[in-house]
Amino acid sequence: MSALSGKRILLGISGGIAAYKTPELVRRLRDAGATVRVVMTQAATAFITPLTLQATSANPVHTALLDHAAEAGMGHIELSRWADAVLVAPATADLMARLAVGMADDLLTTLCLCLPTRTLLCLAPAMNHVMWAAGATVANRDTLLTRGIHLFGPTHGKQACGETGLGRMEEPIQLVAALERLFVPKLFAGQQFLITAGPTREAIDPVRFLSNRSSGKMGYAIAAAASALGAEVTLVSGPTNLPTPQGASRINVVSAKEMRDAVLDVVNDCRVFIACAAVADYRPVATAPQKIKKKGEQAMTLVLERTEDILATVSGLPRRPFVVGFAAETENLETNALDKLQGKGLDMVVANWVGGDLGFESDDNALQVYWAEGQQILPRASKLDLAYALLEIIANRLPANGSPQLITH
Repeated sequence: MSALSGKRILLGISGGIAAYKTPELVRRLRDAGATVRVVMTQAATAFITPLTLQATSANPVHTALLDHAAEAGMGHIELSRWADAVLVAPATADLMARLAVGMADDLLTTLCLCLPTRTLLCLAPAMNHVMWAAGATVANRDTLLTRGIHLFGPTHGKQACGETGLGRMEEPIQLVAALERLFVPKLFAGQQFLITAGPTREAIDPVRFLSNRSSGKMGYAIAAAASALGAEVTLVSGPTNLPTPQGASRINVVSAKEMRDAVLDVVNDCRVFIACAAVADYRPVATAPQKIKKKGEQAMTLVLERTEDILATVSGLPRRPFVVGFAAETENLETNALDKLQGKGLDMVVANWVGGDLGFESDDNALQVYWAEGQQILPRASKLDLAYALLEIIANRLPANGSPQLITH
């Protein structure tokens, strides 16, 4: 039985070409057992008719802010109290901007402002890739995320304008799956998760540092998914531009030493430790107090030393959590991953290729998960989808009791 069975879903449709997908979305929601009602902006009616959505949802479609047929003419109050979740698909750049500043100039934005706290608000963005990357849209997205709004997508692909890029709305089947995840039982209710994400930076002088290309997106996706599944998440993050996932407590660090210290401060009570951060393996032995100036030499020597091995340190604790490491590889993926699993005494290692359009800085990934008795391949998907799939594997591998493991060395 679907987690959406018996749920009341209010589908909001704003004025984008992706509105043509909404009849299929309504059908799939109903097939999952949900009752669907539809609210359309006036712009949306230019792309698809209310009658089509009325036929597919088997309910009247709402377009007017002050509806004479609604309770006291206040359709936005009636609808907001009816819904278990509101899914706006497509959510255009204009719609996101209006929500971000709290405008209530039509039925859809008005009901989004008066939702009860129990009601989930989800957006499926759809717009030209340049619009999605624009500074104003990025700021609006971050504002909405900090308010607890869930974003599904967008994805990378061919767009109606003929261009290709990030901004295409997720397909209906993916949107239904994403919505289902918000209603699944809380697998990790009350359990403490500690997750590291992003790069570290090791200072050379006051203006230069050693680092890597990690964006932090995979670790942040895992933190978001774990929180949605009921975990109490502490996210120790290197420098990124990502908003803090809803429900997570974030500790910002810069260097490997700072990350190790932050991890050791909170790891004792954690059930699961997921080391997704791309920690620098080396740092300069000495950091110059002032900016190093270019001189006559054609080359310079930078003396490096090893940084702290956070993963091995946590794995070696007498009373430790379930330890999951990550291995980003450019060659010999399985061999290197298994060496890391065994050499550091991990419970699980998650390996992925990096380079091209996968891994670092990408919104997609593909993972190979290894543990002592087996393995599982997670094919290419969005990092959030992979995060949920990985957490399901972890849930199936966790010891039966809910406390950290006592390890005898």
